Amino acid sequence: MTDTARTARAGVPERPTLDGLEETWSRHWQEEGTYAFDRSKATVRGRSAASDAPSPDGRRSDVYAIDTPPPTVSGELHMGHVFSYTHTDMVARFQRMRGRTVFYPMGWDDNGLPTERRVQNVYGVRCDPSLPYDPHWQPPATPVSEERRKDPTPIDRRNFVALCERLTAADEQVFEALWRRLGLSVDWSLTYTTIGRVARATSQRAFLRNLARGEAYQAEAPTLWDVGFATAVAQAELEDRERPGAYHRLRFTGPGGREVLIDTTRPELLPACVALVCHPDDERYADLVDRSVRSPVFAVEVPVRAHPVADPAKGTGIAMVCTFGDLTDVTWWRELQLDTRVVIGRDGRLLPEPPHGVPAEPYAALAGQTVNGARRTMVQLLADAGDLVGEPRAITHPVKFYERGDRPLEIVSTRQWYLRNGGRDAGLREQLLARGGELRWVPEHMKHRYDHWVGGLTGDWLVSRQRFFGVPVPVWYRLDDVGEPDLSHPLTPDEAMLPVDPSSDPAPGFEESQRGLPGGFVGDPDVLDTWATSSLTPQIVGGWETDPDLFSRVFPMDLRPQGQEIIRTWLFSTVVRAHLEHGVLPWRDAVLSGWILDPDRKKMSKSKGNVVTPMALLEQHGSDAVRYWAANGKPGMDLAFDPAQIKVGRRLATKLLNASRFALGLGAADALRAPATAPLDTAMLAELSGVVAAATSAFDAYDHTAALQVTEAFFWRFCDDYIELVKERAYGSGPGAESARAALATALSVQLRLFAPVLPYVAEEVWSWWRYGSVHRATWPTTYEVGRAVEGPADPQLLRLAGDALGQVRRAKSERKLSMKAEVPLAEALGPAALLEQLTLIADDLRAAGRIAKLDLLPDRTPELVIASAF
Repeated sequence: MTDTARTARAGVPERPTLDGLEETWSRHWQEEGTYAFDRSKATVRGRSAASDAPSPDGRRSDVYAIDTPPPTVSGELHMGHVFSYTHTDMVARFQRMRGRTVFYPMGWDDNGLPTERRVQNVYGVRCDPSLPYDPHWQPPATPVSEERRKDPTPIDRRNFVALCERLTAADEQVFEALWRRLGLSVDWSLTYTTIGRVARATSQRAFLRNLARGEAYQAEAPTLWDVGFATAVAQAELEDRERPGAYHRLRFTGPGGREVLIDTTRPELLPACVALVCHPDDERYADLVDRSVRSPVFAVEVPVRAHPVADPAKGTGIAMVCTFGDLTDVTWWRELQLDTRVVIGRDGRLLPEPPHGVPAEPYAALAGQTVNGARRTMVQLLADAGDLVGEPRAITHPVKFYERGDRPLEIVSTRQWYLRNGGRDAGLREQLLARGGELRWVPEHMKHRYDHWVGGLTGDWLVSRQRFFGVPVPVWYRLDDVGEPDLSHPLTPDEAMLPVDPSSDPAPGFEESQRGLPGGFVGDPDVLDTWATSSLTPQIVGGWETDPDLFSRVFPMDLRPQGQEIIRTWLFSTVVRAHLEHGVLPWRDAVLSGWILDPDRKKMSKSKGNVVTPMALLEQHGSDAVRYWAANGKPGMDLAFDPAQIKVGRRLATKLLNASRFALGLGAADALRAPATAPLDTAMLAELSGVVAAATSAFDAYDHTAALQVTEAFFWRFCDDYIELVKERAYGSGPGAESARAALATALSVQLRLFAPVLPYVAEEVWSWWRYGSVHRATWPTTYEVGRAVEGPADPQLLRLAGDALGQVRRAKSERKLSMKAEVPLAEALGPAALLEQLTLIADDLRAAGRIAKLDLLPDRTPELVIASAF
């Protein structure tokens, strides 16, 4: 049977199964364009009917646009990805069924350090941009050995970038296959990569406009530096890791030979010392402020200064300021206008020559050493000089790392590109805080993280990186008569030239032959931080400046779904770019994911080695089952990985198949849109109407978990109670049978649509048995629709009353170890008269379901309903 035939009412199979649904329906959805964004159905501002009023930002409300997170293509997807991306997909499916034209793209974040590191590990190579391009070079055909990784083969930049592109392309195919299997309702024609031509042009265009407006600038400044990756790192990419260390007490000499003791964990930075700092109110050192002390070993005179950040209770209460040991050193250096003595180079080793004012002889023992080696040497020099007081004291303390690095960060002085983000501009900071207040946060408490981050910024956004696989900084520099670059007046391309690569494209007005020659030009060697491109995902996929028609329909977008840990990076940086370029928020709502926990309630992460990859689970249990597990986690709430919950999801999907087959076997398909008239039928539909209202409200609030819970609870009551109560009547003929079949048809139609966002495969399969088209293009159920199927009184309590009564009969049989099909010669119903009067409305259905020969009603014998069964 072809897929097209399946959607044209395939008929009920004899033995329905979940197996194979993913392959069948994912292929069909792609062939039929089920999830394609149809811009012809998305109105442009000012062109629709007056009743379709524009939103405050000017875009029409019939589009629902999602700024989908582009996963990093540098490894494997894990259950955390399945968790969060399923949440987004449920939103997309719900909004599509609500009649919105859903713009749901998918991107791949493939540039940057993770990709480079993966290429280095897979192929055993490293990039050496000084090498010439070798068009005949080929990577190894088989995985390289550990020895090869430790001694990588140097290759030129062009070959290295080609390897990055090759590996990411293969990874992206694997990722896409998994997303399709999971059932993401993405429009795959809207796929992009963050290193692709469109993304590079968009990123460079935005940067050039930032530069023209004075928002991007270059500066020589202390820079956080990852020695392993050999690149600058931004403040947002830092993380503290607890590491062992030791306090060393050093003896400085003050006026009159006074002993001044300081504690430091970094004695190797002694030649970089430019001051000692104490608190202004610390009386112990008040007489030393604005005077000088002499450093041990090097005998360099350094000033003593006061600053409120100094902590009198830490160590000896007076601290050594070095350029640069940590971020506090940078603060003191800048605010106290201290000298600069840099000793650590970009390679993580001490520079071969001492800084100005430091004697060469003692420094020679440190020159060229690694930080750890220099530390050991410096401790020995201090001990030999008698200026190491006592023994080092072991401690554990937080050390700054690049979030993807494995070596502690250093602070070196480099020239970098920055983008203004409010870190040094109080006015811009307040504007960005106000943007955070305009955004709808789900859950609401996540806004605090945004406010805390923006309020605590200490510098602008460092956006340049000293790497190779990324979006090139689109500028060149003139070389003067002696070959020195004019960094103050960068040469920029026309936007029509974008994207450009200054390392291979000549500067405007120059020939390639003039590269590197006096009077010629040189390209900026750096690339932009990956976040400087990812922060433009709405503009990249929305067609900013390349497709104005599309951009007017989808921007600003409706939803940014993302992880809570990247509020400070992806969310904030995207707000910065949209604010600077467009003067608006990039989206209206931000929905933040919680963590996935392992069975021991610890956060899953690759670094901890406790992640679970999803493909085997999808193949074993089915995608709907895995999606069911994911749907049980609310936005912002952590969820433990629980295989048992996945099994519950499979049972639910199986029950939906079988219950639907049974209901349709009773003739429900031919009774759709007929009225339900019998009391139990109208009661069931009345309760279903409440379920529709609750589920709709929950989805509107991004609470898919509550929507699933109310739908699932009703479904099991529908299967266990209602179907059992009415099946005898539905098998018959006459008004009662017609009413039951009509109610079954409406209930099945509504429930399939309620489940469709969570269980897309089984919902589509059952829908195809008896309805035309796709359930995912059907309209979302409404209380009006359900109410229209009801004729006569409708009391939802009747269904619960009937279920309670039937449950008591079942328990009586179970206690006697009798079959549920066993006859009950006599059953007595006891309870308040009003309750038993209600019971009479459904008595026939109760007798049939319970196989009760005779049912006697005994009013006012008990305060609540009791069904006594006699055998």
